Amino acid sequence: MKMNHKSGEMVKGGDSEMFLGQYQHSIDAKGRLIVPAKFRDGLGEHFVVTKGLDNCLFAYPQEEWKVFEEKLKQLPLTNPGARKFVRFFFAGAVECELDNQGRIMVPPHLREYAGLKKDIVSIGVNNRIEIWNKDSWNDYSDEEDYISNELAFEMENLGI
Repeated sequence: MKMNHKSGEMVKGGDSEMFLGQYQHSIDAKGRLIVPAKFRDGLGEHFVVTKGLDNCLFAYPQEEWKVFEEKLKQLPLTNPGARKFVRFFFAGAVECELDNQGRIMVPPHLREYAGLKKDIVSIGVNNRIEIWNKDSWNDYSDEEDYISNELAFEMENLGI
């Protein structure tokens, strides 16, 4: 399947769905954010948005959120780092529903965390969508060290 670099899509592979690509749009003053049309089917009518790593938001389809939730439940309660990790994801999580225009309402605490003010980039990252402030995404993705060195090192560590 061919993909336009600036478009996003959800593709099926085996039994799972995968989000790919990036899409630029804006959030309005009321916090309404358009979910790219090519991501809507994969997310479903109801999905979960929470704080993500690197100051972005993660959006998970219900099925993927349940898998993630189960993994978090398995972390040891006696480990302070694990408790902090679980709190980070659960305390910020909200269930979202698309309106008739394909938008969601992003609550103020999530907009503030991710610095979402106007220009936004949504990117497909395998089983989730990440929602970024456009400037933050550009800074993150354009870092020469990230692209050439850190990414290569991480790929080697992961056996890719």
